[in-house]
Amino acid sequence: MTDTLHLAAPPAAPLGAPLSERVAGQDWDALAEDLDAYGSALTGPLLAPEECHALTALYDEPERFRTTVDMARHRFGSGTYRYFTHDLPEPVSALREAFYPRLLPIARDWAARLGRLAPWPDGLAEWVAMCHDAGQAKSSQILLSYGAGDWNALHRDVFGEMLFPLQVVVGLDVPGTDFTGGEFIMTEQRPRAQSRGSSTTLPQGHGLIFTTRDRPVAGRRGWSAGPMRHGVSTVRSGRRHTLGLVFHDAA
Repeated sequence: MTDTLHLAAPPAAPLGAPLSERVAGQDWDALAEDLDAYGSALTGPLLAPEECHALTALYDEPERFRTTVDMARHRFGSGTYRYFTHDLPEPVSALREAFYPRLLPIARDWAARLGRLAPWPDGLAEWVAMCHDAGQAKSSQILLSYGAGDWNALHRDVFGEMLFPLQVVVGLDVPGTDFTGGEFIMTEQRPRAQSRGSSTTLPQGHGLIFTTRDRPVAGRRGWSAGPMRHGVSTVRSGRRHTLGLVFHDAA
């Protein structure tokens, strides 16, 4: 997939600009095209190296998180991740707020093609309140840490009936320098055919937008849902950190 995705161009806004401008300055036409074709899309740079390092350092401040998950204990893979409390660090909150209105038209378009309801309001705060009213009131923003030998099993981040169909992972370390291996992997279950797999190396400070559950696939009888799962291949050396932005909260 990395051979066919659009090359992530530098954003229109410099890395010193507010995060809302950096997200808005991405090539959203190209991102939407890649999401349609592959179920994932690589952005240009969103965070400067020092901003990535500051987020990585938060992993050692347990008071910022509501829980820590040991993936091996739950047979999710190997490694750990932590869910932030609702008191999100400013960069995490700003990125989530900036991405939501850009992803919303894509989410609504996908829902229309698949004949599904599109319950998502224009504002993220209103959508989060709807999640809480439905019993999904736990923060779902994630900071993940993988060491050598760690990996993440193929899965979907579906935490209840309230679901936003797209999410974002941001790389916080430098591939090939801070770690090796650890590619982001996706599989797509195709009707009456073998599943298709893809992998993406996530550059530091760049984001990968990807489907939470499935993507619309055109067929002879119209649109159908192509089920997809995501995970992380085995880290061979070093340490890999990522930030996960999910737009629905957890039960």
